[in-house]
Amino acid sequence: MRRSTDLELTFLPGLADVLADEAAGILMLDGSPTPVPGREDALDVAHWGPLEAVLDLRTAVAAFLVLHFDVPRPKSLTSGDHLQRIVDAMYASLRVGSSSSFRFEAAGSDSAVFGRLADLLAEATGLRYDEAAGELVLRVRRGVRPGPSGDPGWDVLVRVGSRPLSARRWRVADYPGAVNATIAAAMVRLGEVHPQDRVLNLMCGSGTLLVERLTAGPAAEAVGADVADDALSASSENLGAAALDARLVRADCAGPALVEAVGTGWDLLLADPPWGTLHGSHATNAEVHAGMLWAAHDAAAPGARFVVLTHEVKVMERCLRDADALWRVRSTTRVFAKGHHPRIYVLDRT
Repeated sequence: MRRSTDLELTFLPGLADVLADEAAGILMLDGSPTPVPGREDALDVAHWGPLEAVLDLRTAVAAFLVLHFDVPRPKSLTSGDHLQRIVDAMYASLRVGSSSSFRFEAAGSDSAVFGRLADLLAEATGLRYDEAAGELVLRVRRGVRPGPSGDPGWDVLVRVGSRPLSARRWRVADYPGAVNATIAAAMVRLGEVHPQDRVLNLMCGSGTLLVERLTAGPAAEAVGADVADDALSASSENLGAAALDARLVRADCAGPALVEAVGTGWDLLLADPPWGTLHGSHATNAEVHAGMLWAAHDAAAPGARFVVLTHEVKVMERCLRDADALWRVRSTTRVFAKGHHPRIYVLDRT
């Protein structure tokens, strides 16, 4: 009888529901995703289908094969049966994405026990052990659930593929303040994907939102607008690397010039406005947010959705109160990313 594969999917805190919904639509799950005990950034899933399917997850940071061992200490992992299970999981990962080296993420990974385990795994797989930059990641930790004896034992998590799922191969041109790709993918899902949509990305930067929207599914039309020439150049490079096509327009996205440049009737609008002092100041960013809401309303079709990611939460809340005749807030999602706490707003045109 075929068994399901136990996986742990990691994500940026705040996006658990978005990832759970995506996983249910892409993977062949045995039951619903469940939170990993003691973690706010990981879900447990049991998947029946091919392991390659995890590569289609856009809102996950990484996926790991989960192996549980009822052993009292990591030294026991070097024994025959336990070692073979780890080797088999490493080969399963290699079939999804080839690697030439591996490393541990574990407390005490520089100990003699882990040195011995590294030697045995290198001999069995032919991979080189690189403790600092190994491509295939193995996490070793105490188990997250108590076993029959009450002892949680130990878990070994083998990352699927040679790089995190969040590392996009199409990103060949970076741009200061570029939105995290998994957050962009979450914004796309929250805004919904319909093939008949005309999609407008305001302040498109390096094109992350455009790429993630067009990767999620076709659109009737897609346009990115930005006032900065270097941003439009970065968008063009990344769209080209992703083999996707969108029209790029130079326009001020916080004023009447937006409609002059792109017209009206847009069904889905996406924006990641500047924040802090990265591309302006808190004072000017208040003007940008207010102008963005008015300009987007003028460009939007009746019933359009507008998905905005902003770090300037207080500014956005104030601007939305002033623009309550233009946009109704459908939902808000707070995300935690590298010390920042931006918020995703899904707005409906009134």
